[in-house]
Amino acid sequence: MQAIILAAGESSRFWPLNQKHKSLFKIMGRPLIFYLLKELKKAGLKEVIVVQKPNRDVERELKNLPFSQLKITYTIQKKPTGTGDAVLTAEDFIKDKFLVLNAERVDCGKWVREVIKKGGKEKKTAVLLSAPTTTPWLFGNLKIKGDKVLDVVEKPKKGKEFTNLKTVGLYLFPKEALFFLKRFTKNPYSLIETLKTFAKKGDLRWVKMKKESLHLKYPWNLFDYAEHFSQALKLKILGKVERGAQTKEKVFLGKNTLVKKGTLIEGPVYIGENCQIGPNCYIRGTTFIEDNCKIGNGVEIKNSIIGAGTKISHLSYIGDSILGEECNIGAGTISANLRFDGKEIRVLVKGEKISTAFQKLGAIVGAGSQIGINTSLMPGVLVGRDCWIGPHSFVSENIKDKSIFYNKFQKIIKKRR
Repeated sequence: MQAIILAAGESSRFWPLNQKHKSLFKIMGRPLIFYLLKELKKAGLKEVIVVQKPNRDVERELKNLPFSQLKITYTIQKKPTGTGDAVLTAEDFIKDKFLVLNAERVDCGKWVREVIKKGGKEKKTAVLLSAPTTTPWLFGNLKIKGDKVLDVVEKPKKGKEFTNLKTVGLYLFPKEALFFLKRFTKNPYSLIETLKTFAKKGDLRWVKMKKESLHLKYPWNLFDYAEHFSQALKLKILGKVERGAQTKEKVFLGKNTLVKKGTLIEGPVYIGENCQIGPNCYIRGTTFIEDNCKIGNGVEIKNSIIGAGTKISHLSYIGDSILGEECNIGAGTISANLRFDGKEIRVLVKGEKISTAFQKLGAIVGAGSQIGINTSLMPGVLVGRDCWIGPHSFVSENIKDKSIFYNKFQKIIKKRR
């Protein structure tokens, strides 16, 4: 059995964290695609084909990672013209039945084995993995009867869904699927059209996950991934904790990391190697701080992901936020994470206000951005890569990549009653 991993998309809705393919975002020092490969190896697969962009970003990230006994072949999708076209780039390497997976499918685990088992020895049967969802109109939606799929519709109109079941980016195809994919090459949803063809022939089966699966479309979806990885965290202290500092519950502390006195870390929390935390910090779960970070005096961090090499100066608060690699956060900077009215936070993505389903969401900041002292980041703002935010700024709207931004309230615009 071979697996084709799709890692060539633009990840445009993942901005401002899409400098590389979204599956290359790192948690616990490894890109997400690493955890998928680990799961496939555990499931017994020996060979995978990774479809990537012409810049070969995935290949560069994976070449130094340990994957003995797992053969990895790379193909190039020249233009992002759909998942079906991506699969066809691997045609010359496909021998028989094959799996197709989205590159961020880190929770596939036992489901790979279940899907293969469902396909059995049938030569012409295709199988897909599904999961229940509260938003079926955002995904591929299934019409079913028994263990057969009768139809698949991509993003049906709200209220017109067949069921509450969605496709989750794990499929098993017989080799003849390549023939159907070629018939639909001009259709960006050629993979869905191929699934429809198998459904009409009565050869499409389904396997159901027990709960809603992880999916990575928008950057705030990373919080679900953080929760997923936090389940496996255990207390492990490889660095040094000074007298007067405390760690509680599941805390991982990497090599050469120093936690200074007066600091309290309440797990689940992951802190990588060569970091300095404190003094007098409060780090709350679920937080992931990657390698080479420096967290200054009196900083509080809660339910956030902090990219490698990022520095957060003293007396700052980072809550429900994601900071890319090599950011610099000035002293006294606050990421607000709750609206006054307590309503769900919506985020502007590609000109459209998107529901996050979160009541608490802070800022998401791209790699390399520098934020001046005493800056206020309002709930749900996106700050692009390599930006300069001046001191005392009030950031209430998204800021594009490589921008220089500065503003300051100089008068009361409207008196409170």
